[in-house]
Amino acid sequence: MFVEILTLFWIFFKIGLFTFGGGYAMIPLIRQELVGGGYITQELLIDFIGISESTPGPFAVNMATFVGMSQYGLLGAIATTLGVVLPSFIIILIIASLGSKFLESRGVKLAFIGLKPAVIGLIFAVSLSLIVHAVLPNIDFESQVFDFSVFNIKGLVIMSIVIVLSLFYKKMSPIKIILLSALLGMIFYSIF
Repeated sequence: MFVEILTLFWIFFKIGLFTFGGGYAMIPLIRQELVGGGYITQELLIDFIGISESTPGPFAVNMATFVGMSQYGLLGAIATTLGVVLPSFIIILIIASLGSKFLESRGVKLAFIGLKPAVIGLIFAVSLSLIVHAVLPNIDFESQVFDFSVFNIKGLVIMSIVIVLSLFYKKMSPIKIILLSALLGMIFYSIF
């Protein structure tokens, strides 16, 4: 069990080290490492994304903690949380020791300019993938492209309600949107 927990720590250390742009940018790496490695399923990943977004705290830390807890309990949660946080801590210590001139250097500024489109692309790709999976669960695109019975109508209705409310009520806080989505999910999936 120690080797498996160490492996999970290493996976989240890599994710923490190579994630630029916040928690959502880490989702493709999590999918590749954990779903591809057989640790969790795509459905569990989507559930963890929803839970991580709905609970207080940084998305990346919540995600790592939930995955670690699901795999190896408390020790797994501690290992994955440390794994995802430790790279940022080390990098901040290095930058602090180099001083503020490092962040103001031309090379660092150009690197951040180059990272922005990549991060936006990653977040867009993940968002699109999650939307497709939520609306078209378990679809085989080759044989069911025009089979509308595979649509998750309840998920599509909930997503549409949230999008419309977000567009018309721009000052609606994300907390209210998350709570509304959870309430709609409970209603739609238990009553209908």
